[in-house]
Amino acid sequence: MWSGPRTVSTALMRAWENRPDTVVTDEPLYSFYLDRTGLDHPGRAAIIASQPTDPNIVLEQLITAPVPNGAEISYVKHMTHHLLPEVDRAALAPLRHAHLIRDPRELLISYAKVRTEPTLDDLGIRQQAEIFESFGGPVVDSRDLLADPEGILRALCQTLDVPFSKEMLAWPAGPRASDGVWAPYWYDSVHASTGFAPYRPPAGPLPARLEPLAERCLPYFERLHQHRIASQEGPHAAGLR
Repeated sequence: MWSGPRTVSTALMRAWENRPDTVVTDEPLYSFYLDRTGLDHPGRAAIIASQPTDPNIVLEQLITAPVPNGAEISYVKHMTHHLLPEVDRAALAPLRHAHLIRDPRELLISYAKVRTEPTLDDLGIRQQAEIFESFGGPVVDSRDLLADPEGILRALCQTLDVPFSKEMLAWPAGPRASDGVWAPYWYDSVHASTGFAPYRPPAGPLPARLEPLAERCLPYFERLHQHRIASQEGPHAAGLR
């Protein structure tokens, strides 16, 4: 599952992890990304120490290692901006790909609370459009997911040829052993959650200084958005898209 930051990606990982037939992996390319870019993210040293910094090792583990704990499904949460140009994207071909997107203006309103001057590469939307062009896969709009979790998750499962499980709709609060070591810096709201929160529009406007960046994001977002899946039930089930 490919997404940029601030897209309810961790909540969606929780939904899959709550299935008894699924194991999850949290951002396995994060250590590589920090090591190569030199960026100073919270918990940088611990993150780099927690994962391989060689992307080839990461991809080999994802593709060839047996799914642990007797599970049938391996769900991997990826940040698109972690896929730096040096990674051999052809190696990703054996995997099934899916995409989680969010309106750039809403994303930037949220992200600017953490990093005041984000760049296009920080958001990963350009990389996500490239990944989609290479591998396809279902596209989930995070607004749709929050508005109708069951309908969108049913549609996503159908597209991926796996049975829907009601256990995806709610989970126990608290941290998980599968959470990355960066969880203390980023996952407070997810740790407090027991399911998907209802969709709410942003409380304030996009800062004017970020409007040009939002405009740069829009063509990539719209390319993905036109392929988003529709709910199997609920307000969008009647073919309104």
